[in-house]
Amino acid sequence: MTASPRRRAASHLSVFLAAATVLTTGPLGKGAGAQVSPAQVNPAQVNPVAPSAVSPAQATFEQVNLLIQKEYGGLSTVDRVALGREYQARLDAVCAPTPTTCPAEKAYPVIEAELTALGDEHSFFQTPEDFRDFVASATGGNRRQFGVKLARLDGENRVVLEIVPQSAAEEAGLVRGDVLLTLDGQPYTFAGLREARIAGRTVALGVERAGQPLTVSLTSRDSSTRDLPRLSFAGPQGNVAVLRIPTFLSGGGIAQRVHELVAEARLRGAAGMIVDLRGNTGGSLSECDSSVSAFVPAFTRVARGANGEASTRVGRGARLEDGRSLGGVRSPQLWTGPLAVLVDEGSASCSEFFAYEVQYAGRAPIIGEATAGVGNTATRVFPVGEDAALQLTIINYAKPDGWPYPTQITPNVVLDQTENDVRLLTRGQDTLLNLGLHALATAPTLTQDQNRSLP
Repeated sequence: MTASPRRRAASHLSVFLAAATVLTTGPLGKGAGAQVSPAQVNPAQVNPVAPSAVSPAQATFEQVNLLIQKEYGGLSTVDRVALGREYQARLDAVCAPTPTTCPAEKAYPVIEAELTALGDEHSFFQTPEDFRDFVASATGGNRRQFGVKLARLDGENRVVLEIVPQSAAEEAGLVRGDVLLTLDGQPYTFAGLREARIAGRTVALGVERAGQPLTVSLTSRDSSTRDLPRLSFAGPQGNVAVLRIPTFLSGGGIAQRVHELVAEARLRGAAGMIVDLRGNTGGSLSECDSSVSAFVPAFTRVARGANGEASTRVGRGARLEDGRSLGGVRSPQLWTGPLAVLVDEGSASCSEFFAYEVQYAGRAPIIGEATAGVGNTATRVFPVGEDAALQLTIINYAKPDGWPYPTQITPNVVLDQTENDVRLLTRGQDTLLNLGLHALATAPTLTQDQNRSLP
């Protein structure tokens, strides 16, 4: 469902996310790799000024700027000290009427503007409301939702792209390709559906399915945002496994499930496999890396940040950072047969890393649209102020030879999705999936000699 610009930034998480916990996504710096709950963060450790000496707005601003100075590891060349001085002056002007009691929310637009001026689209500020939504979506927590993902068609109308298993939408009987035409007898609007979702009000949706009209009764409810990988089969013979990975949710058991489904596909005699990363906005670096290792025997990445460099090597579902084991999956698998990977402009963060590792290794063609463009850095989420948060780039990545990771992935086979492709979906035709099926005929396979992994 469409969101406001700020909400979109919080949902298209710029890169490997911390969530209900604050997760460092690389080994750099004190306490790297540790998970810290927001309640454990002591603002005085970030902002050395005594709480009574400054207003809540000033305290929040100082926390953010100290983090920008000490933790930033992105590619911006902006003078961050001068930037802080400039926006301190703006905050002073905003808080001039009440300099010692200025509320924290007065600092929010100033901080947002400062982060825009930093010139790093991966770094942004989250208000308390944004941060609560972020925590719920990134950790599998509950929130009021329908459990349906939609695409625009013919103005306000929407087409169902995906139904989250065990969701209100699945129980109501909505299916992929349904066209939403009316809401309670009136022309469908996103605003009307959003209002019903927030209120928990039952609505009657007028739907067109395969050219036939029907009515579906739908009520939002509090439910988990966990959306685990799932397996289906396609192709003329029904023997091509389609592995849908909708997210790399932190702590969600994504990688373990990926390896289990690869084993299931092999057991069921799949002749090829398509990994569908469309709309996958990211999640956890460890979940992503271990998932990739079900398709690429081994790979290495160098993380470069404010405190130096560190190397990560991944293979057989396990991750080693500078020789230290960071765990892995049980019964790791390696798919050696034909493979293709589907992406679109909504594929972001570690789904871009997934696609790049596959592409860099020459393991499979990447098919679809150029991706979101946040695939070369990692961020960490720092709680600040009164339940707000700062998502800040702390690392940029390169291969061991110094070759930097690309900002976005350019597919081997490019096909921009148009409204016509959405219309074809309403008739049961998935253009990108069909391209993936076709690509399997010439996709590479792994030989025994290529099956290299961690020692």
